[in-house]
Amino acid sequence: MKGTQRYSPDSLLKRQIRPAVKRAKILTHVGWHTFRRTFTTLLKANGEDIKVVQELLRHATIKMTLEVYAQAVTPAKRQAQSKVAGMLREKVSAK
Repeated sequence: MKGTQRYSPDSLLKRQIRPAVKRAKILTHVGWHTFRRTFTTLLKANGEDIKVVQELLRHATIKMTLEVYAQAVTPAKRQAQSKVAGMLREKVSAK
């Protein structure tokens, strides 16, 4: 079609994205759902309001967004653990 017809989403995934994933030596399955989860996680990591994230993804409920799509990013996990460890150290040193 000499560039006049767009790729279908499935064709784009098959011809462009999956070969790139293979070249990057990523062993897990990558599909469109992967991009939605990554997008959600990055929005949350950037401090976006969960209601905004829910509406961008067009989810019916915030519960769906939080339980299925949003993943805690590693720095956020480390920060949370450090806060708890700091609280415990303060209590031990106070005794």
